[in-house]
Amino acid sequence: MDNLRRFPVFLLLLISSLAWAQTPNQRLILKDGSYQIVKKYEILGDRVRYVSAERGGEWEELPTALVDWNATKAWAKAHAPDAAGPVVSGQAAPPPGSKEAEAIDKEARDERERMPTVSTGLRLPDEDGVFILDEFQGQPELIDVLQNSGGMNTVTPHNVLRAAIPGGGNKQVVQLEGYKAKAQLHVNQPVFYVSLDDPKELAEAGDDALTVDTHGASSIKNKNSHSSPASRYAIVRMQVKRETRVIVASKMSELGKAEPSVDVIDVKSEVLPGGHWLRLTPKQPLEIDEYALVEVLTPREINLAVWDFGVNPRAPEAKHAITPVEMAR
Repeated sequence: MDNLRRFPVFLLLLISSLAWAQTPNQRLILKDGSYQIVKKYEILGDRVRYVSAERGGEWEELPTALVDWNATKAWAKAHAPDAAGPVVSGQAAPPPGSKEAEAIDKEARDERERMPTVSTGLRLPDEDGVFILDEFQGQPELIDVLQNSGGMNTVTPHNVLRAAIPGGGNKQVVQLEGYKAKAQLHVNQPVFYVSLDDPKELAEAGDDALTVDTHGASSIKNKNSHSSPASRYAIVRMQVKRETRVIVASKMSELGKAEPSVDVIDVKSEVLPGGHWLRLTPKQPLEIDEYALVEVLTPREINLAVWDFGVNPRAPEAKHAITPVEMAR
């Protein structure tokens, strides 16, 4: 008799689990344009709890302020099995699977590729330049780092001042004003994002190891060049003097060498989907000091316009940093 009493309970649990498995996935669309694919979600005060459809059955949560609720509800309505879609500009949105819906999905995908998410609630802006992913007091931040060419006027987000890679010696190759950079990072393994202007050049980008020829001394100034996925990058430690920071020829001659160096740090390069951004990750932690991100244009040439920064965990928060809080407003 006890077994018979337990049978309906077991049957209910089985039916419930089957219903859970057949429930269509939903999307929590965030204000930064990204989204979470979830099995279900619930709102508790200023937090939304959800079960990810991609990471198993554990409950996760995020602030409700990061969710675009209008977009979330519109997506759910448009993708309901018996729905014709939400009303947009006085007209019914196209049902799932139509050409119009595919165009909308493509537009959303293109936007995510132009403005990819780099941390929870934080994505890159639809702008050209170089941005560094930092962290201040446990919160991820994006810092916009401008090129520094030693006082020369620059007119574009990415300038190129070509110069032959020098040999060894103490000759100053790059000299910047001030004993520290404006951008001071709080982590020792920051991630750099370099905008790419022409995705068609992706086919030319290879994974060959960097080789450097130290011959040649001529330089060419070109202010209208753009970033390219074919370029190589390295992080070079700067010598700090009383009122300047310099990079000397002996350090530049270490570019491309296989053995690790505390003065020249190689980076891992990865072109993000869509070809709009190049992600650079240092292959070793950075010590507290002043550095420059140097672009190696060819095996014989470097870009004298560098992106300078420092690593100092005790530095104040960067001005005008992009934060998840800023993006949620």
